[in-house]
Amino acid sequence: MEKVDITVIGAGVIGLAVSYLLSDHKKEITVIERNPSFGQETSSRNSEVIHAGIYYPKTSLKCKTCIRGKELLYELCSKHGIPHKKTGKLVVGTGNGELARLNDIYNNAIGCGIKKLTFIDKKDIKKLEPGVTAEAALFSPDTGIFDSHGIMNLFFQSARRKNVNFTFSVEVKGVEKKGLYYVITVAEPNRDLFSFQTKVVINCAGLFSDFIAERAGIDIYRNSYKINYCKGQYFRIRNPGKFSINHLVYPPPTPIDLGIHITPDLRGGLRLGPDMAYVEHINYDVCEKDKTRFLDAVQKFLPNLGLNDIIPDTAGIRPKLQKAGEDFVDFVVIDEKEKGLPGFINTIGIESPGLTSSLAIAEIIRDMVKGYVK
Repeated sequence: MEKVDITVIGAGVIGLAVSYLLSDHKKEITVIERNPSFGQETSSRNSEVIHAGIYYPKTSLKCKTCIRGKELLYELCSKHGIPHKKTGKLVVGTGNGELARLNDIYNNAIGCGIKKLTFIDKKDIKKLEPGVTAEAALFSPDTGIFDSHGIMNLFFQSARRKNVNFTFSVEVKGVEKKGLYYVITVAEPNRDLFSFQTKVVINCAGLFSDFIAERAGIDIYRNSYKINYCKGQYFRIRNPGKFSINHLVYPPPTPIDLGIHITPDLRGGLRLGPDMAYVEHINYDVCEKDKTRFLDAVQKFLPNLGLNDIIPDTAGIRPKLQKAGEDFVDFVVIDEKEKGLPGFINTIGIESPGLTSSLAIAEIIRDMVKGYVK
């Protein structure tokens, strides 16, 4: 039976970042992806924002990896000419309840060590964004946008040049610990089954990461690994020049998401979204009737926006561990040795700010792998 050192399951941004960093170690690495190419699910259906890390609890992985990952991403984009722009972000407050939330966000960010965050008043908001109306805002200068496909392609091409083997259109059917190895069984495109052995398994399967953990024998309900699908739709502003928005503009976040926001893109367009709805099944349809709800959400701080300005764009699915009504739930990045599965590394519930955090998460996994592959 064929043997490899490391198997990465999933070629979204986390799996790609992991393979990119591990490829420097000159080990035999295989990446398995169920889709025909890399980054075709959550990693390519998002706002393409580099987050500053202002929202997350100080001791959480979301906070630590977002702050570290932000710096790594900006550095890598600059080094390799990946299109990006440090636009800055306004978190706007339009009423007393939202103004109180701005204070909470500020205090949390300062506690996390983020110093480049300032309050600005109504007059200064108008200087930055004449079309935006709000009583006050937090300005985060380190927030930006980037070409997420460009960074994923960089990870992919670099890893491949260093002999990482990528196998697409295959699905994992089994993961079994046998002695010093794991036996991975996959279904090939013709549905034939193929098995191989690997010393280390890194589960980066995103929307299906709970399925992979379950295949390895982990009780995903007892361990709170069950993924909840959370759909987010986007609408696009038909004539972005009418509003000339240059910064990201967000409302204060809710306990479950970051709210419907305005995102400039690198091509000069403007997108609204995403919204948030838990769903049973994955689909990427955008309901045009929901544009009235989008208008109501955004018109609070962009009053000149009209219904005819909005057209449907795209949608994505977040792999949430957090159930509806639950408080904050952190990323899971763990070596499952305490469950009798040493070298089986789970990444589960990698939603926002997962794109920003990708390289920082990959650094953590690189350190975990050192104990198994010399």
